[in-house]
Formats: sequence, structure tokens, C-alpha cells
Amino acid sequence: MEEIAQPAGEAPEAAAPASESPYTIEPLATEDVTFDHFCACDMRVVKVKDCVAVPKSKKLLQFTLDDGTGTDRTILSGMHPFYEPEDLVGKTLVAIVNIPPRKMMGIESCGMLLSGECMRGDDEVVNLLMVDDKIPAGSKVC
Repeated sequence: MEEIAQPAGEAPEAAAPASESPYTIEPLATEDVTFDHFCACDMRVVKVKDCVAVPKSKKLLQFTLDDGTGTDRTILSGMHPFYEPEDLVGKTLVAIVNIPPRKMMGIESCGMLLSGECMRGDDEVVNLLMVDDKIPAGSKVC
């Protein structure tokens, strides 16, 4: 099992036993989702071609992604508190690509990147879901 990445600038600690984890995990959802509803989410492997901070935003990063279609996809995500944009270029991520486009800060975002989140004390910890870079852009996640 992999450890959750440490926030930038923080030294890694020795792994604590599960009962002494410094992380607080949100409880599991109590509402069921149908199989058909889950299958309606089109999750794809995407490659980060470019990533920049959105001007006048403290949180948003603008990702230019290869989604395997031959046309760049733009997704905005509130990852700047957790990542520097230049560190994400070349990474292989997972996105939901069939969410209706939404404008944020005047830029149309066409999808949602998947991430894991938890709390460490009073601090939110968010890690983008990164997958093996051998998986081709556009591969369906199932």
C-alpha cells in the first residue's frame, strides 16, 4: 500500500500503524449508486501537456490535457494549494470527461480530475489520482 504524499515542504514521517494514523478519512457514503449510474461516468486516462496557474485565482490550475481524441481538453481544478503547475506537466491522471462544461474565472472547464482527499489535523490533504504512464491517453477506466 502506498503512503499518502506529504504536503510540499514537509519532511516524510515514519509510517504510523493504522490505528495511529495522522489522517482523518471521511466516512463512506451511505447512499447507494446504481451500477448503471456509475457506468454513465466516462472516466479516461489523460496526459498533462501543460499546466498553469489561473490569473487572479489562489486555487485554480488550468490543465491542457491529451485525452486521446487528438483535440486538447481543458480542465480547471483547485489543485494549486497542493501542487505547483510545472510539477504536473507530463503526469498521467484520470478524468471524468462527460461532465457538462462549466465556466470558471471566464475559462471553460470540460471535465473533472479525480483525486483523493483527507484531513491531517486541521489541514486538508489532496492528491491527484496518478496512474502508470504506460497507459495510453484516452484509455477507458473501468
